[in-house]
Amino acid sequence: MRAFPVMRQSFMWAIVTVIIMTGGLFLAFKPHQAAPSRPNIIYIYADDLGYAELGCYGQQKIRTPNLDQLAREGIRFTQHYTSMPVCAPARCMLLTGRHGGHSYIRGNYEMGGFPDSLEGGQMPLYPGAFTIGRMLQQSGYKTACIGKWGLGMANTTGNPNEQGFDYFYGYLDQKQAHNYYPTHLWENGKPVPLNNPVISVHQRLAPERATPEGFAYYQGKDYAIDRMAQKALAFVRQHRSEPFFLYLPYTAPHLSLQAPEDVVKEYVGKFDEKPYLGQQGYASTPYPRATYAAMITYMDKQIGALMQLLKELKIDDNTLVMFSSDNGATFSVGGVEAAFFNSVGNLRGLKMDVYEGGIREPMLARWPGKIRAGQTTGHVSIQYDLLATLAELTGYKQPFTTDGISFLPTLLGQPSSQKQHAFLYWEYPEKGGQLAVRMGNWKAVKTDVRKNRSGLWELYDLDKDVGETSNVAAQHPDLIRQADAIVAREHTPAHINDWEIINPKTAPKAAN
Repeated sequence: MRAFPVMRQSFMWAIVTVIIMTGGLFLAFKPHQAAPSRPNIIYIYADDLGYAELGCYGQQKIRTPNLDQLAREGIRFTQHYTSMPVCAPARCMLLTGRHGGHSYIRGNYEMGGFPDSLEGGQMPLYPGAFTIGRMLQQSGYKTACIGKWGLGMANTTGNPNEQGFDYFYGYLDQKQAHNYYPTHLWENGKPVPLNNPVISVHQRLAPERATPEGFAYYQGKDYAIDRMAQKALAFVRQHRSEPFFLYLPYTAPHLSLQAPEDVVKEYVGKFDEKPYLGQQGYASTPYPRATYAAMITYMDKQIGALMQLLKELKIDDNTLVMFSSDNGATFSVGGVEAAFFNSVGNLRGLKMDVYEGGIREPMLARWPGKIRAGQTTGHVSIQYDLLATLAELTGYKQPFTTDGISFLPTLLGQPSSQKQHAFLYWEYPEKGGQLAVRMGNWKAVKTDVRKNRSGLWELYDLDKDVGETSNVAAQHPDLIRQADAIVAREHTPAHINDWEIINPKTAPKAAN
């Protein structure tokens, strides 16, 4: 992950940025004049979970019974995408409804280091950004974000309490989230101590110290997932009598490989594996495969407890629950083995790739009595659609700007009312700079854009070649021209040059 120095943002620059981002760059979205309703909304966001890492998406080695049940009781999407194949920009675009050519945050811009003393977070959202949380606050909802934020620290304009969330608990800084046993989490702008020692999570373990005592260094007493799950349950209990929105961005299964010992034991002995000693970064563990599987199963268990609480409180029928992931499974670092778990199925690519394995995500939705059980849909949708979807769901009447299209008709079984995207757009400045455009079943991909902005596109027919193995660009010059036109139309200048891959003001530089 590339680090950059702290950026000084003047008041005038903030004003200019807001003008750029809110000026006439997008069509205003105005939802259908449907009768307003105010169901509770829970959106659960996994971290680095691959498309095929749930049982309901074909996973064979990792148990996810509660999410599989959610799929059986609701709808499962097979062509749903993240807005960006890496953490911070995916979260920004999810919450603000804008794609990679329009979004304020387009990459992981680091503002600090890993130790507590250097905790600085990522680039903050600009003041007053129109987020899902803000929209739902204006609609009379109590709003909470519990989990990983990654869009600014409490002392910046990115403070979640200033960006539409009445309550926040969790990690503000993504680098802190590399450790599941941190010294603290944040609650409404203040650090809350946990009963954990200081752990230098990226410290390698020497082979001679690969003993139970050596591995114990990477364990603590307060597991972050437990604390976040407890806060989520408490928020639901507290607000069961009024409409609420719970954004629950869990950190599993993002590295490091850390889980309570009794949870890991459920998988120990099921896989042929050897200890991981931190040689590729992140925490060492004697059972990397078992730990990775356990982290996903344990997250699934917490989701099951949340679903059970909705039933106990008798608000199950008035609660829309959705589940997805911020990007594809991580590449081979930190002891993770995507190939062993077949984490992305037959898709190409992983996290930080705009190929399908990096951006196609699981997506489940359940709402008893409103979403018919046992459905599967091939509707092509993307996470920057969520803002428009929830606006239509709640009858939000004020105009706003978004690149998304509501998929509420698909949820409610009204396919004739479902509008379709003319295209989906990805503009990703990291890993050499990458572009992708999906037009119907056709997908154009361009990599190494920093080195060669005029480089050739690849083109794939996803209907016949979902694994993106056969580049047919030479046979379809008309589609390549369409992709070029979309990039030219949809790109707006990034507010920092490190993210500008279309019209940079400096000479090309080496890939990240």
